[in-house]
Amino acid sequence: MDFGNILDKWEKQGRSKNNIDNNKDKDVNALSEKDKIKLRRSRLLKQKPDAYIDLHGLTRDEAWSSLEAFFNTGRTKGFEKLKVIHGKGNHSNNEAPLRSLTRQFIENCIFAGEYGFCDVKDGGRGATWILLKNGSQR
Repeated sequence: MDFGNILDKWEKQGRSKNNIDNNKDKDVNALSEKDKIKLRRSRLLKQKPDAYIDLHGLTRDEAWSSLEAFFNTGRTKGFEKLKVIHGKGNHSNNEAPLRSLTRQFIENCIFAGEYGFCDVKDGGRGATWILLKNGSQR
């Protein structure tokens, strides 16, 4: 059975995320590591963030410290997806300063994985979602 068929089967049966996470189904256990990663990524992209932080009104230094604390807390609590609200930069002359700071932080954070802007209804270019790397708990 290939990955696409397994994913379709899961969606048709209405499996919960707990069944996937706990590997209770034989189909999931039979997947290759690459396919397990694809399945996790697919699930996380659809999932709402486990937590969010709003950086509006903070200086760059305050925002950086807040991001460090937020990501460390998220990692220790086992969160998989985070959201950072940094604003669109409507009140700045150049690119949104907290958006660029957020991107710089994510690119330097060893347990931050894939990231992107949120959907328009969730903040659009004024908010970023981040997937934490699997196994980044301590």
